[in-house]
Amino acid sequence: MDTKADIFYRELPKVELHAHLNGSVSFKTMEKLISRKPHLNIEHSMTAIRSGQQRTLEECFQVFKVVHQLVNTEEDILMVAKDVINEFAEDGVKYLELRSTPREETKTGLTKRRYIETVLEAIRQCQNEGVDIDVRFLVAVDRRNGSDVAMETVKLAEEFMLSTDGLVVGLDLSGDPTVGHGRDLLPALHRAKSSGLKLALHLSEKLFQVPSQLEESELLLSLPPDRIGHGTFLHPNMGGAQRLVDQVVKHNIPLELCLTSNIKGQTVSCYSKHHFQYWYQLGHPSVICTDDKGVFCTDLSQEYQLAASTFGLSHEDVWKLSVQAVDCTFAPDHVKHRLKRRWEDFKPHVLR
Repeated sequence: MDTKADIFYRELPKVELHAHLNGSVSFKTMEKLISRKPHLNIEHSMTAIRSGQQRTLEECFQVFKVVHQLVNTEEDILMVAKDVINEFAEDGVKYLELRSTPREETKTGLTKRRYIETVLEAIRQCQNEGVDIDVRFLVAVDRRNGSDVAMETVKLAEEFMLSTDGLVVGLDLSGDPTVGHGRDLLPALHRAKSSGLKLALHLSEKLFQVPSQLEESELLLSLPPDRIGHGTFLHPNMGGAQRLVDQVVKHNIPLELCLTSNIKGQTVSCYSKHHFQYWYQLGHPSVICTDDKGVFCTDLSQEYQLAASTFGLSHEDVWKLSVQAVDCTFAPDHVKHRLKRRWEDFKPHVLR
């Protein structure tokens, strides 16, 4: 990205709302992690999906397992989180909501509590170092771990929401969509919502192949969530159902859309068939995101540029998408107002 047209996307102030911490580890940071742990015999090809490569969704989850082997101490987490935050800031992201599942590692003494505390410490250190980005954290529930662990995670998230002066703003539901059923997680999700945590739920990532998947989407939409991750197969054009779309529209639930992730993960066949177009033409709140910028070898500027070139968006259209994303954040209203003032300050310089 070095032409005048490309520079627009770098200078564009951006909001990133769907970024998994461990999936966002860059090549540069991965080199540092690999050099620390040569005994693992991990190569870069095992941690990223490069240009022209594709993996099934199941294979993508195997990549994350490899990354987890490299990030298993407090020291690793602190370095990774700070690097990820700095890289988003360098890409022009002014507001970031990171998400990650708290993990415990008996070999290194890492606990779930210390995991969250270390990510929050990285956010504070970046703030104190003057990094030009506002960062918040979503505690993630991995659906593969079942209902008991989900409830335990929600309780941790509640505690940190109340004790971190607005750094922890919500709960993410993610993990392999083919494992378990959302109904088992409803008690934990209801508790999170009633406590004041915002809900960002991965929803309809896989084609509806069995009735239970459609039922799960309807159940989770009934909460309703505050944002939807991917939502790939919600609408009828992708095998979903109109009643699902009606629910999303009725509750005005924003979608977090990750183009390259869906193409490389083979849930969408090509950029021109991405469901971004469906929701954009509907005028529904849709936020362009990266998902896992390290694993999928992308960044947010590139994702905006891909959306613009694929769907014929003007710079003004792209600017509106970026501004609209501010309203979809889980930040309190006074932060949203401050961000919008920053966007207005940037506008004459970026849209020149």
